[in-house]
Amino acid sequence: MPKMKTSKTAAKRFKKTGTGKLRHEQQNNQHKFEGKSSSRKHRLDRDADVHKGDARKIKRLLAER
Repeated sequence: MPKMKTSKTAAKRFKKTGTGKLRHEQQNNQHKFEGKSSSRKHRLDRDADVHKGDARKIKRLLAER
């Protein structure tokens, strides 16, 4: 059976933590910062956990077994 290839688009969007959890950058954090409050910008700057229901699909895209 051939090797599973890593989806490069998924690899750029998701990161794996030391404990094996998946993290992603939050939306609304790229541009138009003038209209957002400083507290909102600060909150959006943190990475968020991937939803448990999506984690299995994303791990497959990252070719982790």
